[in-house]
Amino acid sequence: MTGFAGTYLASDVEFLLQQLTLPTVDILEKERLIQSGQKHYSQMLSEEPKPTALHQQFYQQALQQGGVRFAQDIELLASALAPYAHQQEITLVSFVRAGLPIAILLKRALIRRGCRVTHYGVSIIRDKGIDHVAMAHILAHHHPDSIFFVDGWTGKGAIAQELAQSLSHYPELKHRLITLADPCGKAWLAASAEDWLIPSGVLGASISGLVSRSVLTEQGFHGCMLCPHLADVDVSQSFIEHIDHLAQQTILGEKTIAPWTHQQAQHLQQASQTVIHQFAQRHQVHNINRIKVGIAEATRAVMRRVPEKVLVRSDKDPDIALLLYLAKQTGVRIEEAGEALGQYRALTLIRSMR
Repeated sequence: MTGFAGTYLASDVEFLLQQLTLPTVDILEKERLIQSGQKHYSQMLSEEPKPTALHQQFYQQALQQGGVRFAQDIELLASALAPYAHQQEITLVSFVRAGLPIAILLKRALIRRGCRVTHYGVSIIRDKGIDHVAMAHILAHHHPDSIFFVDGWTGKGAIAQELAQSLSHYPELKHRLITLADPCGKAWLAASAEDWLIPSGVLGASISGLVSRSVLTEQGFHGCMLCPHLADVDVSQSFIEHIDHLAQQTILGEKTIAPWTHQQAQHLQQASQTVIHQFAQRHQVHNINRIKVGIAEATRAVMRRVPEKVLVRSDKDPDIALLLYLAKQTGVRIEEAGEALGQYRALTLIRSMR
C-alpha cells in the first residue's frame, strides 16, 4: 500500500513505503547481530519505547527554546530554494524519518512563495542506498530538475555519501540535499552548520507520523511498521502546526542563505573528519559506524542502540540535558571532551559487541 501519510495530513506528504508487520528484536540482540555481520541494521526493528514523562518534558523545552529558530530556518531554506524551482515546480524527496518534518514545513513555505510542491517520504539506508522502486515512481511523474532531497541534519555525512553513490544510477539528477543543520558540510543547502538542539531530533516515531525507521525489502518499496502504541504521545501534527504558525509570522529582513561554496564545504568536511579520526584513534575504534556525532545523532543512538560512552563539549550545556538524562538512565559513561569535539557538541560511541 502506498499513498498513506501516517498521522500527518495527506496534503503534506505521501509515503512511498510498504506497511509491514515484523517481529521485533531486543536491542542487545539487534546490536550483536549488526556487529557480527549476521544481519544489517535495516533488516530488523526493535519496538520503540514510549518516551517517559520527563523525556516529553525535554521535548517541550526544546520546542520552546528552538521553535522560533526552526521556523526561521525553514523560511530561510524556502527563500533560498524557491528560485531553483523547475517551471515553478518543486518535488521534495525526504528521507524517512528525520527529513519528514523539515520537508513538510518546507513544502508549506514554498507554496506560500507560489511554487507547486509535491512531497514524498522515501527510504535511504546506509550501505544499501536509496529505494530505487520509489525513485522510479517519482521520476515517472516529475521532471528530474524539480527534485530536491531533504534530511533533518548531517552527522558524519554517511547518508549524504549514500545519496551521492545512489545517484550514480540517475545521471539526470543532481546531488541537491537540503538539511536544517549541516555541521559536516555534506549538504547542498543548509540553514546553518551549527550543531544545535533541533526539537524534532529528540523524538522518534511520535514526531514522525507514527512511522518506524525504514526496513529493507526484497521486492517493491522499502518497508516500515506503524507504531500505534505511541498514539497517545504523538506530536507529529501538532509540531508541524506550531512551527508553521511561527514560520508565517517570521520576518527575515536582510538575512539570506545560499548553497555552500566549494571552500565552505571543504572547510566543514575537513573539520568533521579531523574530529572523527582523532576520536577513533584515541579510543581504538576501527568501525566509524560506531561513532555518532552531533546532538541529534548522539541522542538517537542512546535511545535505540547500545552505547558505550557519551562525550560532550560541556556537561553544563542546556541543549544536551535530554542526552545526559538518557545516558544516566541506562548507566552510560559520560565524559567532558571540551574543544576536542570541534563543531560538535556531543558524540556517542556504540559499544563493541565483539
